[in-house]
Amino acid sequence: QYSPDNVAGADGNVDPTEITFPGCSCGTISCVPHVCSCLHWGENYNSLCLRPTEEEEGYTRPVFECNAMCQCGESCQNRVVQRGLQLRLEVFKTEKKGWGLRTLEFIAKGRFVCEYAGEVLGFNEAHRRIQAQTSKDSNYIIAVREHLHSGQILETFVDPTYVGNVGRFLNHSCEPNLFMIPVRVDSMVPKLALFAATDISAGEELSYDYSGRFHNLPIPKREQEPLEDDNQLRKPCYCGATSCASFLPWDSSLFSTP
Repeated sequence: QYSPDNVAGADGNVDPTEITFPGCSCGTISCVPHVCSCLHWGENYNSLCLRPTEEEEGYTRPVFECNAMCQCGESCQNRVVQRGLQLRLEVFKTEKKGWGLRTLEFIAKGRFVCEYAGEVLGFNEAHRRIQAQTSKDSNYIIAVREHLHSGQILETFVDPTYVGNVGRFLNHSCEPNLFMIPVRVDSMVPKLALFAATDISAGEELSYDYSGRFHNLPIPKREQEPLEDDNQLRKPCYCGATSCASFLPWDSSLFSTP
């Protein structure tokens, strides 16, 4: 079932449509940093493109867009991801990777491409669904962990297996042209937004790194070598990149110990 936005999962633990942020009181058409409460960490976008993070920061800045309670206009430059898909994309059949997604038009570096949307699940339901899968099943569940300065970790589980959008057709690559950033609009439940990591030509397949590495940095050699016990559960990677790790990224947190 197609849905452009996240929906509440079967467990009903998380309602992604709930509005809990108060919104800014800017009376202008477009908000400006240091005045707008939504831009507390500085400007998010520049001409629809995500403002690049300083290399030395080593982590992503929190991204909060203006929301339904804000007094700014719908054309505010701090409203990008919430507008949804704006590009012409095409689902196509790949040779070895099943379905894939490619762009039919040029995409500039930093431009928002699409969201990875689906059912937002609690940990227990995500764990139950993973446990029910067989080795032949495709796993669409993504687990996003955000590390806070306090040491806490925020977890978000999104499953587009039954309800989702075009993002579910994106394949993994060890040298991807997209990267994922959690973007918050109306509440602390993030939209998993995919942005262009480089200029992308029309006709190119779109991909991101399922492990979520920031800045798409090269994988350290030790991370490329899977543990012997994990080999039976891991799936081969067919991305074709020169730095291919041979296996798709592996996260054992939702699986029982073999």
